[in-house]
Amino acid sequence: MTKQVTEPHNLNPDELHFIPLGGAEQFGVNFNLYHYQGKYIAFDCGIGFADHNYPNVDILLPDPAYIAARKDKLVGMVITHAHEDHIGAIARLWPRLKCPVYCTKFTAAVLREKLHDHMESATMPIIEVEAGKMISLAPFNLHFLTVSHSVPQCIATVIETDAGRILHTGDWNQDPTPVLGDKTDAKIFEKVGAAGLLAYVGDSTNAPVAGRSKSEHEVEAGLKALFKEQKGRIAITIFASNIARIQSIAHAAEASGRSVCVLGRSLHRMIGCAKNCGYLSDIKDFIQESDLRFVPADKIVVIATGSQGEAMAALSRLSRGEWSDIRMGKSDTVIFSSRAIPGNEMEINAVKNNFCGAGVKVIDPDTTPHQIHVSGHPYADDIRDMLTWTKPQIVIPVHGERVMLEAHANIARELHVPHVIVPTNGAVIKLGPGTPEIIDHIETGLLAVEPNRVVRADHKAISERRKLQFSGAAMISLAITKDRVLLMDPQITLMGLSDEGDDAQITSNLHKEIETALKNAPQDVVHLDEFIRTACRRHLTKIFGFKPKVSVHILRV
Repeated sequence: MTKQVTEPHNLNPDELHFIPLGGAEQFGVNFNLYHYQGKYIAFDCGIGFADHNYPNVDILLPDPAYIAARKDKLVGMVITHAHEDHIGAIARLWPRLKCPVYCTKFTAAVLREKLHDHMESATMPIIEVEAGKMISLAPFNLHFLTVSHSVPQCIATVIETDAGRILHTGDWNQDPTPVLGDKTDAKIFEKVGAAGLLAYVGDSTNAPVAGRSKSEHEVEAGLKALFKEQKGRIAITIFASNIARIQSIAHAAEASGRSVCVLGRSLHRMIGCAKNCGYLSDIKDFIQESDLRFVPADKIVVIATGSQGEAMAALSRLSRGEWSDIRMGKSDTVIFSSRAIPGNEMEINAVKNNFCGAGVKVIDPDTTPHQIHVSGHPYADDIRDMLTWTKPQIVIPVHGERVMLEAHANIARELHVPHVIVPTNGAVIKLGPGTPEIIDHIETGLLAVEPNRVVRADHKAISERRKLQFSGAAMISLAITKDRVLLMDPQITLMGLSDEGDDAQITSNLHKEIETALKNAPQDVVHLDEFIRTACRRHLTKIFGFKPKVSVHILRV
């Protein structure tokens, strides 16, 4: 399942190191390590979404092999917030790590819910922490700071060591008037800078986008206006963990005289966690799914999971007409109060096309003048503010694709930050003492979650499935005598290569190729099956212009 890993040759215990094992040059699977005095501390452990390159795989995990081999040196894991790309892999991977997990009350509530589906992690010690407080996990002292984001109780962390202080931001923005929780406070981060900051490791998602964060209050106003314009039923999709957006939708629905119903297990779980932590207390109760059929279409708003086009999520099922209590029709509207995670565009468009084909109006942030979505990540000017407040000696951009990391790095260079290092997953970055630099690289990668197992993302089975979906396959079985004479016609099965009209002709031609190969094969050939396979694949490549997967099985009688 995992590959062996070795200690980097230059990991001096007296040096302070940062090692990203996920989330650098990619979306999701955030997983970061800090090392000092022979000890490690981890930050976040999230999932990513698989694309068409991973057949039968929906979710990707970071590979923890490196730190799992050193779990006795792992003093703990800090979870910055409850988004899936930061928390989603913990329940699956914790049995390999066996470390205490530190997070805020809301994040802990979400994590405990996940443990119901992963009883192998039921003994995980979850320690709740608060913003403004400090804890010591020697040799690391941690000071937790409030940052605003689209989910409650997000924290940035100042990591204090004898070799220097680091600010690990997690996800954050500068929402000037957040609807839940406190805003990111400039004064707090100015104090961090005044005390001296060695390194800043921060969110890069919106670094290429000019300007500043917008407010969730603007979304609430936009949704109120948009809801009032709609005549029939409204279905709206969001990230399930966006508790602030759920509150905005509830307020907008009430203002337009509509009740709210929630579809999707993950949404119900998140809402339950939020209410248990004291959030969503000022909104009306949601109606039950079983009552949908009794509510007039123009009096209902349905919040559905599936903003990224997930095939089995509530929104996708609605688009296919597979939800028994509700059917979306020509007078109805679907609203995407979200943005596509890069790589999910095809799946999202498939859902939109299904609705459009049924005459349902589809609205997303690009097709309405109303503000119906704001990002939870800092724009370019927000990042400039943060770097100005904290004055780090080193900036390491994380959480984003390469173009985002480079945009973040360029902002730091414009502000004359002395050292800017753009990492890749597995980079071993020495932060101090001395000149910061990448000193080594460890092997890392991804794990793929199949329905009944977890394997490496480069597992041979996945590679073979990927080849099959692009190239098709021919499976050939032969029964021959010791003199290489066919005892019967070859049994040939073609997959993804023919239809009823040309199957017989292709099979007949392959039969002739097999007979020719048997006749021409040298008597001393060691692997007759490979000789025939090569001949058949060459023939099929001439026909189709690409190389199908060909397998040959020989029974000698």
